[in-house]
Amino acid sequence: MELKNTCNMCLPIKKVRPEAIIPKRATQGSAGMDLSACIEKPMVLEPGQRALIPTGIAAAIPQGAAGMIYARSSLGVRHGVALSNGVGVVDSDYRGEIQVGLCNFSSEPFTIQPGERIAQLVLHPVLMPEVCEVEELDDTLRGEGGFGSTGRL
Repeated sequence: MELKNTCNMCLPIKKVRPEAIIPKRATQGSAGMDLSACIEKPMVLEPGQRALIPTGIAAAIPQGAAGMIYARSSLGVRHGVALSNGVGVVDSDYRGEIQVGLCNFSSEPFTIQPGERIAQLVLHPVLMPEVCEVEELDDTLRGEGGFGSTGRL
């Protein structure tokens, strides 16, 4: 079954640096929009080094959603470069510049080029329940079984 895009949503993006690249999807079916490094000159990320890379853009994430920043698989698989915080979160009320924390987990230096695609932004719906403290939780078949309780560790 193919799901059709039934609404034409617009994600407002503002350049906060003139040389910024507006995010876009690489293909029609891409879930993520590529975020690019907004740097003036190449930047070397040494093995084990972390850096915060500006994108030069800000976004108005719709209320009820969050912008999740994920690694680009090619950087991780080919070069050992991934997000330093696992997954970045851009809240719907944040209007500052989106920056990407990268870490070089490889044993070789990696050079980030100006305008290089460094991460991807995916919008996800977010549930916003009220938190209520309770004395007991409902029972489930799994119960309190944690790591490895349903199979191999």
